[in-house]
Parts: sequence; C-alpha cells; structure tokens
Amino acid sequence: MQDIKTQSNVSVSMLLIRLSTGGLLLFHGAAKLSHGHSFIREILAEKGMPEWLWLGVPLTEVFSPVLLLLGVFTRMAGAGIALPMLITIFLAHMPGAFNNTDTGGLMVELNLIYMSGALSIAFAGPGKFRVYNPSTYWLQ
Repeated sequence: MQDIKTQSNVSVSMLLIRLSTGGLLLFHGAAKLSHGHSFIREILAEKGMPEWLWLGVPLTEVFSPVLLLLGVFTRMAGAGIALPMLITIFLAHMPGAFNNTDTGGLMVELNLIYMSGALSIAFAGPGKFRVYNPSTYWLQ
C-alpha cells in the first residue's frame, strides 16, 4: 500500500514540476515570438557565433515546454531546456552572472530555476500522468 502512495506522490510531484517549468517557460517563448528575436541575434553576433542559432530559442521556449505540459518525450524536452539555459548563462549573463541583484537573488536565478526543473524532469521522467507512454526510457 505504501508503494502505491509513494508512486502517486512522485507522479503528482513530476506533474507539478512539468506544469510549472513548461507552463512558465512558455510565457517567455510567446513573448519572444511576438516581439522578435533580434536581441538574441545581436548577442550571438557579439560572441562571434552564427546568428542562425537563434532558432534554438523557439525550440527551447515554445516546443519543449508544450511537450512537457503534454507529458510527451519529456526526458528529451527537459534536456532540450536545460542545455540552452546553461548556454544562456554564459552568452547573455557573464561575467556578472552570479552577482546579487538589488532584491538579493542571483542575476541568473531564473535560468537556474528553469534548468534545475528541466534536469529533474530529464532524470526522473514524466510520472504516470502523461499523454504518451513509450516503452523506450529516453522517449518517456
């Protein structure tokens, strides 16, 4: 009986992490879709990187969050969010990334929160509340 309760609690926890990480990150993606990606292209150009890499932003902030919300390919979607969050820390926030803001948080606090939620999903999986249940571990 305890195992069923534990499994249910874990599944509810994973659902909450998926909904918060995916749902909140989707707002960032929608804002970038409506306001454009020019500032991302500028950052990439300043760092000497190809400007076409901006295409990873809609994947990271729109497509992957939708997958998380649905519980489809959640491990890959989590990894697809975590890696770009790490990259943005270095591209957009260095060298002062870990400085405190006026409110006491870190400059990269939001990136770290999204990255930790996404990594939790990538390692733990979606839980039992999901739309699609493949048998392959990394496709869950």
